[in-house]
Amino acid sequence: MRVASPLISITVCVRNGAHWIDDCMTALCAQTYRPLEIIAVDDGSRDGSSELLQQWETSEGDSSAEIPIQILSQEPLGLSAGRNKALNISKGEWVAITDIDCRPRPDWIERMFASSEGKDAVTGKVIFDEGRTSVSRLRSRTIAWKYSARSSDVTLANGPCSMFKRVNLISRGGFDPSWYHAEDMEVSMKLIQAGGHIRYEPEAVVDHVAENSLKIFLQKRRRDARAHTRIMRKYRGVKLDFSKDGMLIAFLLIPYIALSAVMVNFLDPVITGAVIVVSTIIIRNYLLWSAALWLGTFEGCIDALLGRNGH
Repeated sequence: MRVASPLISITVCVRNGAHWIDDCMTALCAQTYRPLEIIAVDDGSRDGSSELLQQWETSEGDSSAEIPIQILSQEPLGLSAGRNKALNISKGEWVAITDIDCRPRPDWIERMFASSEGKDAVTGKVIFDEGRTSVSRLRSRTIAWKYSARSSDVTLANGPCSMFKRVNLISRGGFDPSWYHAEDMEVSMKLIQAGGHIRYEPEAVVDHVAENSLKIFLQKRRRDARAHTRIMRKYRGVKLDFSKDGMLIAFLLIPYIALSAVMVNFLDPVITGAVIVVSTIIIRNYLLWSAALWLGTFEGCIDALLGRNGH
């Protein structure tokens, strides 16, 4: 029988995200679960994030603070290093992680803890704001599609919305600072390979701000593909349950190029040109996404040849 209501540590990292801090910290402080502590790490920000975070910090030993809040700073070492720094000083039996551009709903921690019996980690559900652009709508809807088919037992504890049994996570080495991106995927693989179990709790919801920028969207998908290549070479045989869209999108570019080549060789040039232009406009975001995945995969292969982790 587990101890009722153990301390849970919520950790969040930020680099140059000053405009997101207050909304995120407000959402964390509004959690219904108790007891809690919050640890925020500034990862070498240059936009005043550290100073804004300091305004949220509570004094050590302040008995009037319902939720103790501790602020840490480090050089710009990356998200994984920041998560590990917070993990190492956390006092909770469970350690939750989220991102600064997320707004966990008030019962997020409570819902995850209710599903945590016998598990090494519990992961919730992220809902992306549809935003104002075609890119933000694409991101929101593809994430929703992936969650719609997710089972209760999964192999990925997603970075914006998960909670880990602290002693088990530390015994497996915690978050590896050399993994600059996809630290959630890497740490999940370590737990799974060690015989651990991750539960998906769809009622533990975290809202994510819209990803409106095409440039940022493509950069992230490129990093995802590069990280996936690292995962495949290091953790073989573990099925990834949250990457089914990647394969579909990646292979979109191949038939598109092949069909375009056939049309150029066998159809009227005017008709061919018109069809290619119109179709490119219609599926532009998907084609760019596909290209970003191929580029990231190529970079991941180069990483494998050079024995590096993708920095």
